[in-house]
Amino acid sequence: MSQPTVREMVTARRLEVLAGDLSPTRAAEVATQLSALLGNIAQEIREADMAFNLVYANCLDEEGKANRAKIRAELTPAYVRKREAHDLHMVAVEMIRSLRKMQDTMRDEMRLSR
Repeated sequence: MSQPTVREMVTARRLEVLAGDLSPTRAAEVATQLSALLGNIAQEIREADMAFNLVYANCLDEEGKANRAKIRAELTPAYVRKREAHDLHMVAVEMIRSLRKMQDTMRDEMRLSR
């Protein structure tokens, strides 16, 4: 059995959060797991950016004009990989923020109910 990818792990946590009804403890666990994955996501961003930059440089050599080279480079799988990596980072960071805000809200509600 293969290990799940970082993208699959983030998606699983996102679906869990979307399903709702997370306890404060589980919200903290999910936020911690997502935070731990940020290093892997950063590595993928670096690698994807470098791969795209190579494609862009080749397109620039072929085209001679930056605007045309950029358009051609953005039609490649390297650009798709780059966008997916950056989008995954945005999703993970926003989920962490949302989970922390949810924890704060739950904590405030518990304090007020005492």
